[in-house]
Amino acid sequence: MTNNLEQGFFGIGIQNGKTPENLGVLWRSAQNMGASFIFTIGNRYAKQACDTHKATGAMPYFHYDTFDDFYKNLPKSAMLVGVELDEKAVPLETFEHPRRCVYLLGAEDHGLSKAAIEKSHFLVKFKSVLSLNVSVAGSIVMYDRQAKME
Repeated sequence: MTNNLEQGFFGIGIQNGKTPENLGVLWRSAQNMGASFIFTIGNRYAKQACDTHKATGAMPYFHYDTFDDFYKNLPKSAMLVGVELDEKAVPLETFEHPRRCVYLLGAEDHGLSKAAIEKSHFLVKFKSVLSLNVSVAGSIVMYDRQAKME
């Protein structure tokens, strides 16, 4: 168990997201689970849909055109945690979440880019036969973080 008095934050976002609905659902979960900021990388879509709780008004939203632009702007001392079905990824069940981190998810159809996988400080995965919807996967990661930080 981690000391709640220790400073920390997390942000969560999607690289090359497939649908605006997935982003809207992820934003709502992020707001409910205490995210400090949300973001997108790439330009597959730009409009904000399904953000019924107006998360973009409650927390900072950032957009980066490329992964390199995003990576250069990671908050100081934040660890990048890629969520990916990859042989190098550790199971979420045993993962110890960094106090200061940024979670990066890829779209269901393409996953994270090679650069994102290579530059992630950690990769995590779920026990899952198939790829999960990106907003569901992000919600599970944030719930796991919240449960382990209590």
